[in-house]
Amino acid sequence: MSGVKPHVLEFGMGVDVHGQDSTKAACRAVSDAIRHSSLPFFRDIRERGGRMFVDVTVAVPDPASVDIEQVRRELPHGEVTIRPVAGGLRVPASDTIIACVAITVGIEEGEAR
Repeated sequence: MSGVKPHVLEFGMGVDVHGQDSTKAACRAVSDAIRHSSLPFFRDIRERGGRMFVDVTVAVPDPASVDIEQVRRELPHGEVTIRPVAGGLRVPASDTIIACVAITVGIEEGEAR
């Protein structure tokens, strides 16, 4: 999203309670972040030829284990970038993984009609 001004910031948390599955926790965190959002102005921007960029940072204990394409499918619009980083939480004495996400949405304006 270099050079694109952020217009929306969303945050979420997701848990895989018994499987230690970072991807499942990440998908749930993305769903948590976007579940309550409705941003109709993005449709107008896309109709004018604008572009929407969605940058997702997902923090989990083992970033290499995240299936980026599966997490990307949780986001219905935009040019999506997924960046797994070290973080989140592996709950002690448990097989629970907690993922945290930060989603930033920016736009590149199209031509006015």
